[in-house]
Amino acid sequence: MGDMLALGFAGFLGLLKILLMALAAFGLADAAFRREDAFRAADKQNKVFWLIILGISLVVSYLFSILAILPVAAAVASIVYLVDVRPALKQVSGGGRGWGRRGGGSSSDGPYGPYNGGR
Repeated sequence: MGDMLALGFAGFLGLLKILLMALAAFGLADAAFRREDAFRAADKQNKVFWLIILGISLVVSYLFSILAILPVAAAVASIVYLVDVRPALKQVSGGGRGWGRRGGGSSSDGPYGPYNGGR
């Protein structure tokens, strides 16, 4: 019974490790495709800073056991990027993806074109 519990816990930790690696990898890829000036405009450090932090987070979550302190710090860095920095960058960049906004248009556009107040 104890062996089965230990095996289940090890499997859970393995899944958690994969999830944290995926989180860091997604953040790293997202930051890599964002424009440098968006980081400055959002007042969120700079692109190189976040690429380094997220790259270290990915490596740390791969190399170390999830029960150590370094992967926890790496997870916190990835989460901060995804819940604080990424939304600010999207707002500064005009939403959408970091690869460039498709379609143009303004904030007053409706589904059928510009809204002109009924004129």
